[in-house]
Amino acid sequence: MSRRSSLSCGRDFYAVRNVEDALATAHDASDSKCDFITIPIVHPRYRRVVGEGAPSRSGLFTRSDMVLSANEWTKFVVGKISAWIDPGSDVEAERINSEHALRQELMWATHLSLPAVQFNLTSYNCANSASLLNQFLGPTCALLFWISVPLCAPRPPDAADDDDYEGTAAADPWEWWNRLRSLCRPSPKLAVALELTADLPSPTKLGRWLGEPVRAVIVPTHVFLRNKKGYPVLPKAHQAVIKRLLKFDPQFVIKGNVAKGGFAPYLKYLQHLHTTQPDVGVIAKFAAGYEDYLQAPLQPLMDNLESNTYETFEKDPIKYKQYQLAVKQALLDRVPPEQRSTVVSVVMVVGAGRGPLVQCAKSAAEEAGCKVKLYAIEKNPNAVVTLEARNERDWDGCVTVVSTDMRDWKTEIKADIMVSELLGSFGDNELSPECLDGAQAFLADGGISIPSDSTSFMTPLSAHKLHTELLNATDAKKQLQTPFVVMLHNVRPLAEIKKVFYFEHPNPDNGTTHGPDNSRYAKLSFTADQASTMHGFAGYFESTLYKDTIISINPATHSPGMFSWFPIYFPVMTPIYVKEGDQVEAHIWRKTNGKKVWYEWCVTSPVTTKIHNASGESYYIGL
Repeated sequence: MSRRSSLSCGRDFYAVRNVEDALATAHDASDSKCDFITIPIVHPRYRRVVGEGAPSRSGLFTRSDMVLSANEWTKFVVGKISAWIDPGSDVEAERINSEHALRQELMWATHLSLPAVQFNLTSYNCANSASLLNQFLGPTCALLFWISVPLCAPRPPDAADDDDYEGTAAADPWEWWNRLRSLCRPSPKLAVALELTADLPSPTKLGRWLGEPVRAVIVPTHVFLRNKKGYPVLPKAHQAVIKRLLKFDPQFVIKGNVAKGGFAPYLKYLQHLHTTQPDVGVIAKFAAGYEDYLQAPLQPLMDNLESNTYETFEKDPIKYKQYQLAVKQALLDRVPPEQRSTVVSVVMVVGAGRGPLVQCAKSAAEEAGCKVKLYAIEKNPNAVVTLEARNERDWDGCVTVVSTDMRDWKTEIKADIMVSELLGSFGDNELSPECLDGAQAFLADGGISIPSDSTSFMTPLSAHKLHTELLNATDAKKQLQTPFVVMLHNVRPLAEIKKVFYFEHPNPDNGTTHGPDNSRYAKLSFTADQASTMHGFAGYFESTLYKDTIISINPATHSPGMFSWFPIYFPVMTPIYVKEGDQVEAHIWRKTNGKKVWYEWCVTSPVTTKIHNASGESYYIGL
């Protein structure tokens, strides 16, 4: 989802005598116009008895639907479930009455076609609430549920003297939410409305919400301070919280009594925070609209890439600069200064595509003052058309274009420098080891491969949104055992990033035409930094092009501004709850049978999962 150009903000009303007036008040003032209002579905003091055996009572339980038009209900009103409703009550009569009242209010909200309803989650005891909500989370109900959760839980009176209370699930609102969503059926209609509190959790605990579906942020007026001019402002810590959440484009709700000056100063302040966000950067601009969008990894060996795919990745402002620098360095190291006007280096671009690396090599040679003989090897016959046209138009016919799979080309010519970009998001998932091992046959002794190596990395990940989407897919079992390329956005890494596989080019173990068995196995142990729910692993790569020239999507060493590769996501079929300090033991295999390459992965601690994608049953990369 791309960032909204303006803040979406609503005004909360504790009680409303006249809905039309409330909506008009929120909409009319030009300097404090709200996008929506949140109002109780039923008056907050109307603690009715509902269901079979309830005493007869004259009058309606709420206002008529005709006080607003259908369009106004649908676009401008978020309904609030009565705060007194407690389906988890230990008192049977209260529990049963709460169940009936909750159903009644949700059915009325459905009748009105409200865009969302707000349900306050007040404790860890939420199993019965989850059971009731499940009835409305099916495909036929359009309601979006805002599960309202405070950032910090108020300490109950019976825990006032309990020193161990703070470390329990009962004291942690994230645990309340985690239990509720674990009990409910997976649904994109279940989201969080996070309410700011005067006290804030630690930054690490706060970070857990970055992997959750936070659709709304409730800002009570009592958390504001007054600046020297008397205007409401938030403390710096609360500003930092909002700035971290703004990247998810949540809707805001201003709640509580307003001071002198009315509602407008609060809204203007939040709008100010929204408009003063730092620039999102080159990568975020490129990825706008693709955040958390699951994409199948490219398979350039099995499939011939389309023109628009080539064009997209040729726009990268960093990758080709790094490649050009690497080729230039290699030429300068290979050819002494006094021989650069006479010695001709053979440079082969294998997997040339539409020729961006050919252009890099040609420009590098010109910058280095070195002579080169250029070859472009490409298997895609459509891309070869472009290469031939560019050779005639841009390169004065100085490039030899070879239309074949690099692994099958038979030639006596030896390359002094071989250049490729077959890395993929995990470094080897576009089969660079197999391709380059095959092409190694025409690399001269002592020849230089660019890149010279690649390393993959992984970390466990909390990614509720991604996992929910996969669970709701028609072929969920297959999808949950398939790695996806994705611009990770509404996610949170749970531990440090660790190395997985390493490949070197040229491969010193290469002994066959199509290369050796490039299978790999890694066992990794991660320490969870906080209690969280794990939905899989994020994968990255680093690659040394030549000496100290690298390209990387590893967050720790990411090449600034490079966007050619998004991370890869390895899901787990069942979410895994991890406690702070838990050891997450993961296993990952790269397997091959000569016809295809595939990954298998599993977890053996803190729980044991099945091995995902066994024998490449759900996903493989064709050779």
